[in-house]
Amino acid sequence: MADAAQLINLTNHFLIAMPGMQDDMFARSVVYVCEHGEHGALGLIINKPGEISLADLFQRVDLPLQRKELGEQPVFHGGPLQTERGFVLHDPVVVEGLESDQTIYASTLTVPGGLEMTTSKDVLEALSSGGGPRRVLVTLGYSSWGGGQIESEIARNSWLTVNADANLVFDAPVAKRYDLALSLLGLQSWTIAPGAGHA
Repeated sequence: MADAAQLINLTNHFLIAMPGMQDDMFARSVVYVCEHGEHGALGLIINKPGEISLADLFQRVDLPLQRKELGEQPVFHGGPLQTERGFVLHDPVVVEGLESDQTIYASTLTVPGGLEMTTSKDVLEALSSGGGPRRVLVTLGYSSWGGGQIESEIARNSWLTVNADANLVFDAPVAKRYDLALSLLGLQSWTIAPGAGHA
């Protein structure tokens, strides 16, 4: 019989760091899992803002930003890998005439039952001209785990998991995202011992 840890699929889930997490990048982090399978997992940290805003980022890539309501949003540290590369997490874009498995941007990963993650510049160009997805979260860098690695970390009580909530990704105050993610499990950070088990 297969190990139960191998049967979980954490796509469109949050990974919530346990209080004992020592790694500076991941301590008190909430990771949105974009993809998870036998070969590993890929996700974006949604609660670690960087030093620059979206307005700064657009200026750096020589694009105007017509979506003024986005200008003050921070660009997040998505993880320790490819930190010079941008990743745009956004609401699914629905376009009349497109099949459900097609996307309008050149390089988009559609998360089943969840959001979309685009890495091509055309999504920034759409935002620049006043269009694009309704809600976005932009990161520099991403997080990745090899096959079986995230399951092992969960078994060692490094992470809690819960179904993702898009409103928490886009609308919740950044400073409250960790506690709000825990509240999806009915937990509060002060009630969790660093070595607590995972149901």
